[in-house]
Amino acid sequence: MPEPEVLALVTDAPLDRAAIEAFVCSRQDGALVTFEGVIRDHDHGAAVTALDYSAHPDAERFLRETCAEVARETGLRVAAAHRVGALGIGDVALVASVAAPHRAEAFAACALLVDRIKERTPIWKRQHLDGGATEWVNL
Repeated sequence: MPEPEVLALVTDAPLDRAAIEAFVCSRQDGALVTFEGVIRDHDHGAAVTALDYSAHPDAERFLRETCAEVARETGLRVAAAHRVGALGIGDVALVASVAAPHRAEAFAACALLVDRIKERTPIWKRQHLDGGATEWVNL
């Protein structure tokens, strides 16, 4: 079976949601589900002022493999991009998109994709907390 065509990107540039969605959409699809991971101002009861994302040099390969795995399992087109570097509150850190003929399969596939990205892609986050402290998450 040929490897599915996927879009997977790790970048320090702002993410282009429209381009990611355009990659997965086709005329046969009646559902497009996109998840955006947005930097929030709190975590576990502490105020967060900013985040820094760091990635393993092979993070994009891991992301591509994860996208391809989900595409093979679901038979759908999938795409994901993760931002690295310094991000502020309200910035988008992750965009994951899936298109499908029907909404239920698009929602399920997008949830699966995001869960697997979080589990398998070696990207780490350092939170800057109010008061100057920092903490690493998902190490």
